[in-house]
Amino acid sequence: MSTTSLIIIVVAIIVILLVALWFYSRRLRSVQLQQQFGPEYQRTVAEKGGTRKAEDDLAARQKHVSTLDIRPLAADERQRFTDEWRAVQAHFVDDPSTAVRDADALVGRVMEARGYPVGDFEQRAADVSVDHPTVVEHYRAGHAIALRHAQSSVSTEELRQALVAYRALFSELLEEPRTADTRPDTASPAAP
Repeated sequence: MSTTSLIIIVVAIIVILLVALWFYSRRLRSVQLQQQFGPEYQRTVAEKGGTRKAEDDLAARQKHVSTLDIRPLAADERQRFTDEWRAVQAHFVDDPSTAVRDADALVGRVMEARGYPVGDFEQRAADVSVDHPTVVEHYRAGHAIALRHAQSSVSTEELRQALVAYRALFSELLEEPRTADTRPDTASPAAP
């Protein structure tokens, strides 16, 4: 076998290995994004019209949120926000419309206290989806009801659903930070 033939074979093998490695890394990225974002992954794929665009968007969200100074709430802040939430819920009986508006504002203040930028709604939802992917859909649902209510009247049941949706995100945002010992992915397995 000539040296030229041997070089061509080696180059071909290297190219094949590089292509395989590229495909493997793309697949690994897909799996990691699906695991991190859960239902938000599928929603983004549907919204963006394809996996590659969706994954690029989700990766950009991760990169953006990594530049933010997201912090846990201090105990006194959590208590203050919890007290405010109780007042919002109590107000629902007398004025559901105002309670939903107040719930939206309170969630925004909690996000701001945690370090999330509070610009437009879509950016807030995208930022929150990185750390709280299981409840961001609730946030979107509550916000959609609140918007519909601002344009026309919605039922008290829909307003109740909005309040419940806001509560889901509110509860997660107030959650005490997990330590390495209490994170589900690092906790020791339970005994059978």
